[in-house]
Amino acid sequence: MNLRQYEYALTVAEEGSITAAAERLGIAQPSLSQQIGTLEKQVGVRLFTRTPQGMLPTAAGRAFLAEAEVATTASRRALTAARSADADLTGELVIAVYLGLGTRRLPRALGELRRRHPHLAVTIHEEPDPADLERLARQGTLDMVLVHEIPPGCSFDVHPLGRESYVAVLPEGHPLLRRDQPLLLEDLAPEGWVRFRRTSKLDEHLARLLADRGLAPRTVGRASQISTAVRLVAEGLGVTIAPSSAIPDGFEHLTRPLRPALSEPVIAGVRRSPGRAEIALLDELSRQDWSSTDVGASPRRDEFRRRDPASRGGASLKPE
Repeated sequence: MNLRQYEYALTVAEEGSITAAAERLGIAQPSLSQQIGTLEKQVGVRLFTRTPQGMLPTAAGRAFLAEAEVATTASRRALTAARSADADLTGELVIAVYLGLGTRRLPRALGELRRRHPHLAVTIHEEPDPADLERLARQGTLDMVLVHEIPPGCSFDVHPLGRESYVAVLPEGHPLLRRDQPLLLEDLAPEGWVRFRRTSKLDEHLARLLADRGLAPRTVGRASQISTAVRLVAEGLGVTIAPSSAIPDGFEHLTRPLRPALSEPVIAGVRRSPGRAEIALLDELSRQDWSSTDVGASPRRDEFRRRDPASRGGASLKPE
């Protein structure tokens, strides 16, 4: 067995098809089928079930693929460390991001990093389920997480970046938009609410916040992306609250601040003994103004300082 075979198996699992996987890998379909067959003989079990719907991993295959992903990630890191020791940063950074945190400031930081290191690639896991995030962290697949609280099983060093503020989002023409003062959650309670995917951290925090206030507003819809939720609100489906930096361009006029102000900490978690790529990205992230409510604000230029890992931890959505 070799890493190339691992990569073949992972690609087949992702694509669900030998044909699609072969096209993505740039090899002939019969050659890929032969490689998968050889791998299954070496392992001694069936890794995939051939169905009319495609190639599906077996139970044994899922267990094998989880470890294969760890092995291929470790290999990429080894190459990155060797190639970037005295030269331009290369290889791949793997990041997991909570819903909303990757909307503006992370792309801005990655764009700046890309301009300086054009050969560095990035893979982003947006809002993985808590169980998936914990598994990725435990397996060593991740280089960095951008979160409100460090997930269980993640022994990353913690670097606080600031606090993310939240705003109310209301439909076009809603009477509450005419108010000059911030809104109370109680002002929004009689409305129908657009909520988020039940397994998301954002919806978990929102549910806790409402319960703490003794509020149980009617849920009229759910969305897996903040931009979708905002657009549903704009069309009159209901109201919601969302991170201010995640409001799509052109919808800022539908937002109002909240009283008391609501925010959550923004934390970058970086694996211990990080490489130059992780340090470079953390530097760029630290230059972003995570505390600003202005989505068009220019980044801070304060000097990056590595925080004490003893500060590890997080906080739930709460009034300031």
